[in-house]
Amino acid sequence: MDSSVYPGMASPGDLEPAPSRVPATKVELTVSCRNLLDMDTFSKSDPVVILYVQGNVDKEWREFGRTEVIDNTLNPDFVRKFVLDYYFEEKQNLRFDVYNVDSKTCNISKHKDFLGQAYVALGEVIGSLRGRLERTLAGVPGKKCGTIVLTAEELSNCRDIITMQLCANKLDKKDFFGKSDPFLVFYRSNEDGTFTICHKTEVVKNNLNPVWQPFSIPVRALCNGDYDRTVKIDVYDWDRDGSHDFIGEFATSYRELSRAQSQFTVYEVLNPRKKCKKKKYVNSGTVTLLSFTVQSEFTFVDYIRGGTQLNFTVAIDFTASNGNPSQPTSLHYMSPYQLSSYAMALKAVGEIIQDYDSDKLFPAYGFGAKVPPDGKVSHQFPLNNNPDNPSCEGIEGVLESYFQSLRTVQLYGPTNFAPVINQVARSAGEVSDGSQYYVLLIITDGVISDMLQTKEAIVAASSLPMSIIIVGVGPADFLAMEELDGDEVRVSSRGRYAERDIVQFVPFRDYIDHSGNQVLSMARLAKDVLAEIPEQLLSYMKSYDIKPLSSSSSQ
Repeated sequence: MDSSVYPGMASPGDLEPAPSRVPATKVELTVSCRNLLDMDTFSKSDPVVILYVQGNVDKEWREFGRTEVIDNTLNPDFVRKFVLDYYFEEKQNLRFDVYNVDSKTCNISKHKDFLGQAYVALGEVIGSLRGRLERTLAGVPGKKCGTIVLTAEELSNCRDIITMQLCANKLDKKDFFGKSDPFLVFYRSNEDGTFTICHKTEVVKNNLNPVWQPFSIPVRALCNGDYDRTVKIDVYDWDRDGSHDFIGEFATSYRELSRAQSQFTVYEVLNPRKKCKKKKYVNSGTVTLLSFTVQSEFTFVDYIRGGTQLNFTVAIDFTASNGNPSQPTSLHYMSPYQLSSYAMALKAVGEIIQDYDSDKLFPAYGFGAKVPPDGKVSHQFPLNNNPDNPSCEGIEGVLESYFQSLRTVQLYGPTNFAPVINQVARSAGEVSDGSQYYVLLIITDGVISDMLQTKEAIVAASSLPMSIIIVGVGPADFLAMEELDGDEVRVSSRGRYAERDIVQFVPFRDYIDHSGNQVLSMARLAKDVLAEIPEQLLSYMKSYDIKPLSSSSSQ
């Protein structure tokens, strides 16, 4: 039997904490409707809302759940909630169908009783102010169907962090020459009666009355949000060879621990073997909880609901190595039948981020081309040809300006990233209150010419509210890009290291669906490219101690 699953008396060996598989954030949706169609002759409608979720791959709509039926109202506030897993990096399409139900038979005749429907992306609800979105219902020809109101709230049992400190008294002496070297191992119990390790304290050498350092652990790791679930704690005597000696054990729960914060709680450490053998056995020592505090950890959703806006800027590589845009071999080729890799990357990332940007205006630049009228090389020319306002309306507007630029500029070189990074950094540098976070998407075909300047720009930008996504298109060797993506080694310039990792690089070729399904390619790309953004935003907010903007002032 694996000692990490059910440790019992077995030696825990090396006791590396198992990676606890934490569920994606769960979001609770509350549904209300206003001014629904009146279908009943003698009373008002009896509405119900059915939620359908669209599959990511097959695009099929599947019923997810239904609210209760509320009798005789055109303005229902439903009690039954929908709890959904939320992934920032995916487009999660939802459809809400509203019906009038004959409550005696609970029958829904899809044609007769249809009151309207609304399509929304989950990200749009979360991206709305205070997580509240109102949508017009449609679908009954010639009639005003009223509105549906959706409110998203993150389920909070999973975001508290506990900090606690324990000490022990008169532990059994296990070492022949010295005292014991005790440490504690925490396990949470699982539904099936097994145990999963969730924390291990440091070892206190040669001490039968150890005081361990305070440590922090998320509530979800300790008990998965179930306050009464058993938490088992084993006390071991550390041995260099890994065959740690079992001193004893005790059990508690989150609820018991939290009650104990007001007074010292003492647990008896018991060794079942000794208890069986020795009639006079009392215990193998005691463990005392010295302190226990709970703090809420803010999440990405807290900031977005509080009103933090994601500002999305695009920069597209117009260097000659992309090939002549009028030739099918070019990475910029505008085929009537399918999007180029550039257009696909832009659409994939942009369509998700736009749900979190209230004005849907996106600055878009090109770099590495000769630009009319004077044919000078530029590394940050506005795609819409308007230097005073480089913003395009929505992702469709960016694509339009991009296609327009391809017709008017001359692809040239070199490939310089620093100018456009510095351009966005200037905007990000003006906002330090957490109300804005900037995401720069650079789409490029390859080898970077101003590596030193780019590193310097990244190091400078790492203290600002911004992230940089680089998507490499085409078959080039992208080794240099890997260096900018600070996952392994933090980016540095002139001996100064980036304050945090703000660059995410991915080669588009790794995501292309070989059956030619563009939608799938784009979904895969977006999923990977955007996965780090929530963490990067949180790391910025945390390092400057910025709390989510209060939504109370705007209520």
